[in-house]
Amino acid sequence: MRPDTPAAHTTEAERLLRTAAQYPGDREPLYLQAAAHLELADDRPGATALYDALLTGEPANPHLIRALKAANLWEYGHEAEARAIIEGVRRAKPADATAWETTAETLEAHDELEAAESTLTEAATLLVTSPEDLPHATRSLLTTRHRIRRMLALPHDTWDDLADRLHTAAVPLDELHDPKRLWSLGSSDPAELQAEITRLRSELGTYRTALSRPFPVAVLHWPERELDELLAAYPELEAEYPTYRAHLTDIEASLRELAQAGTPNLGIVRATLPSYEAFAASESTHPSNPDLLPQYATTLAARGRALSWPPPRTAPCWCGSNHTYGECHGRPDHR
Repeated sequence: MRPDTPAAHTTEAERLLRTAAQYPGDREPLYLQAAAHLELADDRPGATALYDALLTGEPANPHLIRALKAANLWEYGHEAEARAIIEGVRRAKPADATAWETTAETLEAHDELEAAESTLTEAATLLVTSPEDLPHATRSLLTTRHRIRRMLALPHDTWDDLADRLHTAAVPLDELHDPKRLWSLGSSDPAELQAEITRLRSELGTYRTALSRPFPVAVLHWPERELDELLAAYPELEAEYPTYRAHLTDIEASLRELAQAGTPNLGIVRATLPSYEAFAASESTHPSNPDLLPQYATTLAARGRALSWPPPRTAPCWCGSNHTYGECHGRPDHR
């Protein structure tokens, strides 16, 4: 059962922190989850302390952590510090759409719609270089921008049109983001209430798959050095990984097969030998057991370590080469 009381959220945060101590390689996503639970428990200073602890190291996504810290600070009276952090995030021009969107939503939450809109427009200018193969986070940013511009009664521009084209639900974005919808929630007319229920169901339908599957169907990727160390320590696994090149080919082939079968939310998780051995110990299983490999992949994905597949064709290939995905494993004829 998910936590639904402040005490339960505090307990869940403590559990996540204990897990982070056991698995240092997963510290960042576990700390972020713990901070979110502390915010829900109204322990906002405690959440800030976790954000600060992450920022004292070398986090993978410092801009998102700063954006989350700013949102949290503003909620318990530290507006000036939050504003300073938000300005710092904007000046840094992060390549991560989620950091931009979090920053804009913080401004929106405090009725600064114009500032939120300008933040998202700046982000779109930086991140939307091509309408093709946009990552999910960038699509979400465009949808949020569309909603805020609708609240400001601004006319559609090129990015609003793109957000409309990317939206696949039955109810169009203009209707979903209509400010007048709020009025219908207080209506006593059954027909108006039923129409609003239909709109809300359509809006939630976009996220239904993600909500029903909290982490991707993930495939393990062993970097070449890690794979060499794995096979040197556990030669029994050579049947699973005959060569590094075959390993990479199998990853792409498996994911394409899953995609063709209609499996949503696919991802790749990067494996390391120390993490794998720690996982095997936690499962009271020897690392040479091949049945452990898919369980390890699922556990990494559940901790937020999965990279979405397929990446944009112009993004670096997931294999770590110096080529884009479209030039490497994303080629239709790749073998």
